[in-house]
Amino acid sequence: MATSIISIQSQVVHGHVGNSAAVLPMQTRGLNVAAVPTTLLSNHPGFETMRGRVLESELVGDLLRGVEERGLVETSRYIVSGYLGSRANGEVVAAFVKRARQLNPHITYICDPVMGDSNLGVFVADQVIECLLDHLVPLADLLTPNQFEIGLITQSQPRSWHELETGATRIQAFRGARLVITGCAFPDTPDGSLENVVFDGETRTRLASPRLPIVPVGTGDLFTGLLTANLAHGHALVEATRDAASVVLDVLGRTIAEGEHEMQLGSVIDALLSMRTENIQ
Repeated sequence: MATSIISIQSQVVHGHVGNSAAVLPMQTRGLNVAAVPTTLLSNHPGFETMRGRVLESELVGDLLRGVEERGLVETSRYIVSGYLGSRANGEVVAAFVKRARQLNPHITYICDPVMGDSNLGVFVADQVIECLLDHLVPLADLLTPNQFEIGLITQSQPRSWHELETGATRIQAFRGARLVITGCAFPDTPDGSLENVVFDGETRTRLASPRLPIVPVGTGDLFTGLLTANLAHGHALVEATRDAASVVLDVLGRTIAEGEHEMQLGSVIDALLSMRTENIQ
């Protein structure tokens, strides 16, 4: 089977973040994934203890060279990057994306600029943010930041729709990248809702979905995995976003029903299988 997606993200033993959240939905939708880890951790940092480490950039770079040697770049349609762990890893990923474009000019680079969120604030080192802003964001064909991260990219704090649109337009002007900005809340957002906002060329689409009383780590990684799978199957960006948001909502609803706080992907695989658009306006 030809490799469809090269996914470069964190990996954990327990829980679902990074590749441990993004790979399964891509595979359940019939895609072959080359998963490259940037970390190997026992769990995400939200627990009282955490084992393992951020992987050395030499190792990450070596794994990516192996991806090239197996000819996977030529047969892939997408590169996805998420949590980097270090500036050096980010630089290695940027160099890989540039080489990949020389080998396969049709490959699409999706950058999830994982830096923080409104609940936790910034949770990566300043050097990682600098690397994302200087190297990876400018390379991206599609960006999937949350509302907090778009503020870090634009060095602003977009709280209104107009402020968000202004910041996103500035990013688009640089390279023409498309954006899906997740978890947005504006003064005019319907009560009890959050919005995902799609910027595709001149088109702006606001998609509202119910806000649930749970914010587990890894929902953004799951969302980007689903979004990428949908795009790989030829769906338009708005349609792909609407489906990804609906599936995440379903997964969170089932997680709540099971009385859990961490996403329960293993018991809800059926929710990952097919396109759906319910509950997303």
